[in-house]
Amino acid sequence: MLRWAEFIQGTDMRYLIVSDIHGNLAAFDAVLSAAPEHDQVLCLGDVVGYGPDPHECIHRLKALPHAGVAGNHDWAVLGKLNLEDFNADAQTAARWTQEQVSPEDLAFLSQLPDRLTAGDFTIAHGSPRHPIWEYILQTSTARANFAHFETPFCLVGHTHVPMIYALQDDRPNPRCRTFTPSEEIVLDLANAPRMIINPGSVGQPRDGSPLAAYAVLDTDAQTLSFHRQEYPVGETQRRMGELSLPARLIARLSFGW
Repeated sequence: MLRWAEFIQGTDMRYLIVSDIHGNLAAFDAVLSAAPEHDQVLCLGDVVGYGPDPHECIHRLKALPHAGVAGNHDWAVLGKLNLEDFNADAQTAARWTQEQVSPEDLAFLSQLPDRLTAGDFTIAHGSPRHPIWEYILQTSTARANFAHFETPFCLVGHTHVPMIYALQDDRPNPRCRTFTPSEEIVLDLANAPRMIINPGSVGQPRDGSPLAAYAVLDTDAQTLSFHRQEYPVGETQRRMGELSLPARLIARLSFGW
């Protein structure tokens, strides 16, 4: 039986888990409207980058009870990463975002930690081993990362793809299995193996579905559920076009790729 210690602000609470909002206010608002009643928002990084509403997304998150970590695009806007390490479209979007955000926005992003441990969860944007930049896309990478956190579970984002990596046993060379979550899946955390869990992206899904992705953690029921939400993609695309953001970033929202 897991020890459900205080998570962020208290026990027996429900948390809305979001990641990679990426300045897409239409998607973020749709998720906030559709999500089950919750006590707090937990953000896994990249509030900004790519999308047309960086200030508005920061403002919306700040207005809610929340906790979270920084992502690589958050750091890019802060000047903490070399933009030359990003692809051309991401560089263009990051430079544009730097011109839109206020000093207060930058102060908010700068206070986000790169890693957070609370109760039974470690939270990072990329991975527990390299919180800002490492992508967990393969079972080999996931398996190596289990040695870099001590809690039963780790929540990550960054790949924009919902995924569960489960450590099967505690042998010297344990197996790591991969599961793709769906809305029919509700994880029973009280009887679960150690897992690295990615809820997917709110504002830039990349698993072949344009629907915004999020998860809900219920510490009373000891469950984690996965959700998808339709939002007005065309509205986000229209705004991006008006702001002359890269055409490829606009087009990919239609396909979730």
